[in-house]
Amino acid sequence: MSIFKAKIVIPVKSVRYAKILVDSVSPDNTPTPKGLKVKTWCKGKNVLTYIECRKSFETFLSTLDDILASFQLAEKTLRGVVGCRKMLS
Repeated sequence: MSIFKAKIVIPVKSVRYAKILVDSVSPDNTPTPKGLKVKTWCKGKNVLTYIECRKSFETFLSTLDDILASFQLAEKTLRGVVGCRKMLS
């Protein structure tokens, strides 16, 4: 059985914004199906996601795509919120 792993690092402009992004996407990470682990956390001004997949390569790629889409949606939503614009600049 193959194990596919990835670590995604997304640099952002502030620690506060990193925490907001983590909170925005973390509910999507649990529960995961058997054979799939996804963990998202922040470290300073970086948002990190670790993926471990003991399923097919297609499942691994689909999971990566879902996570990146979640980050993209969260960031677009936050940019639309007037109070968050200062955190991004």
